[in-house]
Amino acid sequence: MEVHDFSHMPSLELELLGHALDPLHTLGDLLEWAHHLSPPVPSPIVVTQDEYTHDVLVPYPGGYWLDFDTT
Repeated sequence: MEVHDFSHMPSLELELLGHALDPLHTLGDLLEWAHHLSPPVPSPIVVTQDEYTHDVLVPYPGGYWLDFDTT
């Protein structure tokens, strides 16, 4: 998974996030991972871009938002 940092997250935190995201390959993986965040995110925000593409927005500790582009 490619990770693009537009928030200037500290490099160590970004590296740890990248490792946490590595095993996520499906939307189901993402939803399960988000459910185990602290605090848990039981229902990420899904924004429909078109009939094939969706953005999944997940609030992340530290005041960040993660945007996952899914097709």
